[in-house]
Amino acid sequence: MRDYLVASPEVIVEAMQNLERKQREAEQTEAQAALTAHRDELLNSPESPVGGNPQGDVTLVEFFDYNCPYCRQVAPSMVAAEDGDPQLRIVYKEFPILGPNSVFAARAALAARNQNLYPQFHKAMMQASGSADEAQVVAVAEEIGLDVDQLRTDMQDPTIDAEIELNLALARALRINGTPGFVIGDEILRGATDLQTMHRLIDQARKDQNR
Repeated sequence: MRDYLVASPEVIVEAMQNLERKQREAEQTEAQAALTAHRDELLNSPESPVGGNPQGDVTLVEFFDYNCPYCRQVAPSMVAAEDGDPQLRIVYKEFPILGPNSVFAARAALAARNQNLYPQFHKAMMQASGSADEAQVVAVAEEIGLDVDQLRTDMQDPTIDAEIELNLALARALRINGTPGFVIGDEILRGATDLQTMHRLIDQARKDQNR
């Protein structure tokens, strides 16, 4: 057997490729099962901010980190998708995986809901340049009219940390290991995408619901 493998190394390569393919298929199957099992948490968590049309017929879920350059890159497509589809519902999943600054920014964003300024804060943070650290968070908060002292107080609400932990658990279950990540209908997208792909998946989800 050893002599055969030495003489035919392509057999080893083929076996490794088959193993990797089977592992990817198994992970995808597990992720789809998790999507079914956790769909209500994914779509209807009362602590997750909702944008677009809250009563829309299709939901787009985004997992993101304010320090992720790819999240900022895809932000204009998110805005365009929302502006171009009056029946699109968007669920924002704060997913701070890039360090303490990201956690601070996520907690501030969720706290901004108490002042009814989450959408404004979120979009301003996505348009900002440089590190999303405490100084930038405070500057953006002041720029859009948040009461920063009240924001800091609201950031201590334990439900904020609970929401972030839930998002982290959901992402793990869905095999979303980086940012951004998207769920549209029964599709899970990992990594940055474009507006055309969003439109295609939104249209497909709409068709699936109307069957």
